[in-house]
Amino acid sequence: MTAWVSSFPQWLAPVLSFVVTLIVLAVLLRRLSHHVLDHPNERSLHQRPVPRTGGLGVAAGMAAGVLFVSPIEWWPLWMGAAVLVAVSFVDDLVGLPVLVRLVGHLLVAGGLVGGFLVEDLGWGWAAMATIAVAWMVNLYNFMDGMDGLAGGMALIGFGFLAIAAWPAGDSSLTLVSLSIAAAAGAFLWFNFHPARIFLGDAGSTTLGFLAAGLGLIGWKNGTWSLGVPLLAFSPFIVDASVTLARRLLRGEKVWQAHRSHYYQRLVLAGWGHRKTAYVAYGLMMLCGLSALMFQWSSGPVRFVIIGGVALLFLAAGWLVVMVEHKAARRGAVVGWS
Repeated sequence: MTAWVSSFPQWLAPVLSFVVTLIVLAVLLRRLSHHVLDHPNERSLHQRPVPRTGGLGVAAGMAAGVLFVSPIEWWPLWMGAAVLVAVSFVDDLVGLPVLVRLVGHLLVAGGLVGGFLVEDLGWGWAAMATIAVAWMVNLYNFMDGMDGLAGGMALIGFGFLAIAAWPAGDSSLTLVSLSIAAAAGAFLWFNFHPARIFLGDAGSTTLGFLAAGLGLIGWKNGTWSLGVPLLAFSPFIVDASVTLARRLLRGEKVWQAHRSHYYQRLVLAGWGHRKTAYVAYGLMMLCGLSALMFQWSSGPVRFVIIGGVALLFLAAGWLVVMVEHKAARRGAVVGWS
């Protein structure tokens, strides 16, 4: 596959992504971000207005790097990402109706699947893949509610995708994943608690889309099985999916903002942003390692790995409940709504 610009030393792409993201975010914080603020409300975890233009910096950094290492054939992925950045930033500015956002996410997801996979999957499976991509777009947005969490998932998740792609000889997937991870790492410089800037929808939805898109591209290329990206990003997938299921069972309006994700419950139970982030990073690392083990094993061993990860998430859920019970005994405020 031919890269966009073949004369550029490709190994520098992640470095370029990191540097450009740092520069753009610094400029945004000085010049623009005070005009686009995320104000605290009863559903948020922060206590003061925080700029939510970080997604623009991450997008700029990613674009600077992947321009030199992405195959031309991947244009549906980058076209979809560009549309998401633009539409989601409008949502950050003025707010868009839920239905408009959902239709936009489905169209972008459909464009990705139609551009890459419809011939491989057939129309029925392609429709299911479109829904899965749109869900990944949304769940990443749902999980972007705490200092350092979404940026950390991007750094660790895409980092492990790069590690999985490298021994398979897929240099494009390796360098693109590393470039995204590098941009996320630069963003974390400004986003770790106490955060000076948030991703906003423009950043979170785009990262979710790229996680799904690169996962599917790697599967189509034979670089990995679908279990690898699913395990690498499973902390977000499991938290968002289980929380949605619980809210549906309780008859809640699932499209409304809330504070019942597991990470939110830990913060509200007294752990705070930093401790919760550190534990989340540990969980992400373990899931990333399980993704590599899954990639490099076969047969029954893969079922053992999946079972081990399932037990890990059960233990994590039990930990959240225990922390909440301890907080309730000492009289702390625990919010599940």
